[in-house]
Amino acid sequence: MGFSIDLNCDLGESYFDKKIGNDSEILPLISSCNIACGMHGGDPLTIQKTIDLALQNKVNIGAHPSFPDLQNFGRKHMSLSEQELKACLRFQIGAVLEMTKLRGGIVTHIKPHGALYNSAAVDSELAKMIVDVVKEFDGNLILLGMANSEMEFVAKEYNLPFVAEVFADRNYADNGVLVSRDFSNAVIIDEKKVLKRCVKMIKDKVVLSENGKKLNINGQSICVHGDTLNAVNLVRCLNKGLGENGVSVKSF
Repeated sequence: MGFSIDLNCDLGESYFDKKIGNDSEILPLISSCNIACGMHGGDPLTIQKTIDLALQNKVNIGAHPSFPDLQNFGRKHMSLSEQELKACLRFQIGAVLEMTKLRGGIVTHIKPHGALYNSAAVDSELAKMIVDVVKEFDGNLILLGMANSEMEFVAKEYNLPFVAEVFADRNYADNGVLVSRDFSNAVIIDEKKVLKRCVKMIKDKVVLSENGKKLNINGQSICVHGDTLNAVNLVRCLNKGLGENGVSVKSF
């Protein structure tokens, strides 16, 4: 039996003189990217350059909207009204959709960022707001979100295409959510460990939690965060190592 998986990365997150990640080295090694939309990172020129690099490397382009939170890189929960949140999402998604169109490409998917992503994973009302806005743009856009989350359940309920995501560089808690970045073990940077757990997630559909609990997980896309300390090496290790373990990297 052959195995394949999409390998995605959050990119375009530099903001003027604040440099984050290394998009040019990562893009040739992945199959999908999620481009920051300006509210947690991503100034206009960075967004445009990332779109161009993605098109050159034939990588799926996704919009990566967040809470309006540049100060905290979109990683602090914000309690916004439905009206304000939807306006923020329309603004961000619309910008990346139109910029991509102007550069000769198309956006295939939407992936929320940071605290918005983690909150929508457990909050069905928030997930519904995201699904509503995505469907306003195009009911064929794919929502890329956490496997076994409220985002997955709501997207399927409202007939929005969904791709389940698992994480290469993040630890899982026993209840299946990601370990908070407030804890020192939240992020995994050991390349051999990352590769081993990704192969297990793909082939056995299982991941071990921080306490060794087996969690059933069925992912169609694996994420490496572009701002992880050694993201380039992690992506390079996965791109090569997955192939050596009989798993092809292929966009969804």
